[in-house]
Amino acid sequence: MHKKLKIFGTLTSIGVLIVLIQGALVTKTESGEGCGATWPLCFGEVIPTNPAIETIIEYSHRIVSGLVGALIIILALWSWKQLKHVKETKLMATLAVILIIFQGLLGAGAVVFGQSKAILALHFGISAMSLAAVVLLTVLAYEDSKGSRVLVQVSNRFKYFVFMTITYCYAVIYTGAYVKHTQATLACSGFPLCNGMLFPGLAGPVGAHYFHRVAGTLLLLVLLALMIWTIKHYKHERILLWASILSFVLVTAQLISGVSVVFTENEVLSIGLLHALIISVLFSVLSYVVMVLLRKD
Repeated sequence: MHKKLKIFGTLTSIGVLIVLIQGALVTKTESGEGCGATWPLCFGEVIPTNPAIETIIEYSHRIVSGLVGALIIILALWSWKQLKHVKETKLMATLAVILIIFQGLLGAGAVVFGQSKAILALHFGISAMSLAAVVLLTVLAYEDSKGSRVLVQVSNRFKYFVFMTITYCYAVIYTGAYVKHTQATLACSGFPLCNGMLFPGLAGPVGAHYFHRVAGTLLLLVLLALMIWTIKHYKHERILLWASILSFVLVTAQLISGVSVVFTENEVLSIGLLHALIISVLFSVLSYVVMVLLRKD
């Protein structure tokens, strides 16, 4: 059941991941102005002549984003029709379309009008939410094809802790994006000390970088607590058990990749892109847990 929809949803999810990585590449290589202040054309041309590498990176990101955006809209409409009996479908489909449109407008606005670093950082956060919406739509297709809707029984305290965790995770995503857009990635040398200091202050690029470090480390501890809580009290809920373990593995990998960026002085492109990818996947995993916890018999 839903074989074509599942395949299409999986491919669309992969497409969103590619767009997300491309966006991180644009930021990392400072290619945001690779097409000047024109959108959707590049320097007023459909196909740029003699493009610089920054132009290729920026324009390819625009093209792939447009194609994936169309796939998301198709997936949303298809899911709305095929999975209309599934409670979460309409919400996820609506969110997927709204988020991809908002993401596109935010990117276009940054090119044409320019935006503050704080708003630019929001662009990556919206990308993570867009990925989660598409992934959840795809998961709904897989669940419905098996005829097994995942339901769990947990305490309200556990639910609230998970809701707090995903909210905090999004905040950490934003602080990381802000560090990149303010070019504060290398503002702190060394780890765990920052420029040889335990507390370098919270002013300027150093403060932004240091704050993200602290926020990321705290997220690791929060997800460790979630995993321990789940293993201790809800290990019989297999979905929650494996999701909590996967979340902790991902946040650990995220911390390792972040430290690696510092020690390689951000010279290894793949590490920086991996850093952006892992946190986005982590947010999708937590989003699935939230969806399951909000379900009622």
